Amino acid sequence: MRILFIGDIVGRPGRRAVRECVPKLVEKHQISMVIANGENSAGGAGITPATAREIHDAGVDVITSGDHLWDQREVIGLLEKDPYFVRPLNYPKDTPGHGYVFWQKGEIPQVAVVNLQGRTFMADLENPFLAIDAVIEEIRQQTSIVIVDFHAEATSEKIAMGRFLDGKVSLVVGTHTHVPTADEQIFPGGTAFLCDTGFTGPQASVLGREIEPVIRRFLTCQPQRFGVAQKDVMLRGVLIDVDEKTGNATRIMRIAESVEPQS
Repeated sequence: MRILFIGDIVGRPGRRAVRECVPKLVEKHQISMVIANGENSAGGAGITPATAREIHDAGVDVITSGDHLWDQREVIGLLEKDPYFVRPLNYPKDTPGHGYVFWQKGEIPQVAVVNLQGRTFMADLENPFLAIDAVIEEIRQQTSIVIVDFHAEATSEKIAMGRFLDGKVSLVVGTHTHVPTADEQIFPGGTAFLCDTGFTGPQASVLGREIEPVIRRFLTCQPQRFGVAQKDVMLRGVLIDVDEKTGNATRIMRIAESVEPQS
């Protein structure tokens, strides 16, 4: 089984990249399932039912999120109604939505998708290590194919999570920093790992935002409006092959797909 995970979708350019690239990638690589982090898909901050629907319509099966979950108030409708939208598992237990979901289509094996949020340099949620440890065996009773989006800032925390879950999940992939890393590997227990996928959207930017306002912010220490940039749009992600019986990863490869400029 081949699964594509797409890094943080930023604004309209990121959604365009997904719309234009995903069908081609699915056909080219014979991909069985597509997962994407969509927490920045609405105007570069947050996600709405409309942007989620656009991402699903482009071929994304499950959407994950992160620390910008609450930036758009319409997200409540998404949490309540979209069965394939995942918010971080380590929110308090009464938080709307789901911290993990099961997905299956036709004869494709069932896949569990888990979303976790880190705590180092981020909001102080529940401990993500304890949160996943409390449910992983229950999840594995239903499927051995488990994908974990760890939305975190610190590379040490991401690597530690990958090592902690080695042999228990198929992939631990980092999101949030928007900067792709070159450390893709398969750990001894069969878990594929990548510290960060990078982001899907305008690469001629500062993490997807217009360059000049960010520089002015650093120069003046004064508030600026950080609009979404538009140029050099690219889809970034990671492709893994999974043994359907064991859930172990057998191959991992980074993906970087450019989008033609709009006229």
